[in-house]
Amino acid sequence: MLEYNDIVHAGQRLSGHVLHTPCVASQTLSEITGAQVFLKFENLQFTASFKERGACNKLSQLTPAQSARGVIAMSAGNHAQGVAYHAHRLGLRAVIVMPRFTPGVKVERTRGFGAEVILHGDSLDEARSHAQELAAAQQLTFVHPYDDEAIVAGQGTVAMEMLEQVPDLDTLIVAVGGGGLIAGMATAARALRPALEIVGVQSASFPAMYNAVKGTHYPQGTSTIAEGIAVGTPGRITLEIIKSRVDDMVLVEDGDIEQALVMLMEVEKTLVEGAGAAGLAALLKYPERFRGKRVGLVLCGGNIDPLLLAAIIQRGMVRAGRLARIRVSARDVPGSLARITATVAEAGANIDEVHHQRAFTALSAQNVEIELVVQTRGHAHVTEVLGVLKSTGFDAKLV
Repeated sequence: MLEYNDIVHAGQRLSGHVLHTPCVASQTLSEITGAQVFLKFENLQFTASFKERGACNKLSQLTPAQSARGVIAMSAGNHAQGVAYHAHRLGLRAVIVMPRFTPGVKVERTRGFGAEVILHGDSLDEARSHAQELAAAQQLTFVHPYDDEAIVAGQGTVAMEMLEQVPDLDTLIVAVGGGGLIAGMATAARALRPALEIVGVQSASFPAMYNAVKGTHYPQGTSTIAEGIAVGTPGRITLEIIKSRVDDMVLVEDGDIEQALVMLMEVEKTLVEGAGAAGLAALLKYPERFRGKRVGLVLCGGNIDPLLLAAIIQRGMVRAGRLARIRVSARDVPGSLARITATVAEAGANIDEVHHQRAFTALSAQNVEIELVVQTRGHAHVTEVLGVLKSTGFDAKLV
């Protein structure tokens, strides 16, 4: 099984080739969660993910014959970029097989690093099978995203750095897909601080590692906003390490991840993808478990599709009551809409959208339904806007 010395040697290989990212305290998140929160900014790596640590460590150990033939990998994005970037840096041919659902931003960035990108299959497992077939046919070295000791050792350098930067952490909360990151981090942490609590977080839609560790049988979903940890098959190497060195696993829903992602943008002014917000999502979902502890979170990736990000921001605004949909019934006479919009303005809200509905309504023909999407200061302000509309004589309700 992987040992701490493997991670020390990986750190030596990575020196000067990957960023030694900051691990800093967040006063505001600490106040919100009741724990002392420290954030490891792996989203600041050149490829915006910790994945390039494992990729760099693996590629640095190839034989001359392997280097001459090149490498192949399968990935939904971050591992692909890590392999492509370091292969380009080392002058190696890199072929990357990605599932068809992979966000376009990750596909284009991988191509931008000089890799040959092949889109194949609707899942990581289908992409993996195709990559292994190509590896055999073209004699390429297959670089697994997590089930490889060299990869796991590279990822473990994250914990080594964190415990150098904040030696007295009580707990590490780590996102889990195939398990490469947490397996490496747990190996380093157990050597440096044996009593440290290590907790893994999986998306409830993809609980493969959780099921394997806990003996549960939660079903796998079809999608999650945390596509970086949407792994259907846990790694053989990583599973054994997790069973022996990780204390617990928890599940979070997509809504929890969305909330954490928006909070990191608002509070820390930092952009993460779904997987990168999973650790904070667990801390927000289970606050009593971590209250009063010094907790380290890894912001493990920052590659997110802009359209998905826009949708998440809007949904977060709705949950916070800062974006609300109000339906107003009124007489269909000149000036009604002007009175409604003026009333909303007087209440201090800003109108984002207006939909004037005459045909698709159960109201009498003399009346009209007007739907407003309004920007407010929060739930209490929404209630205030509704009250002002009703006091002016309008039938208004939250949709």
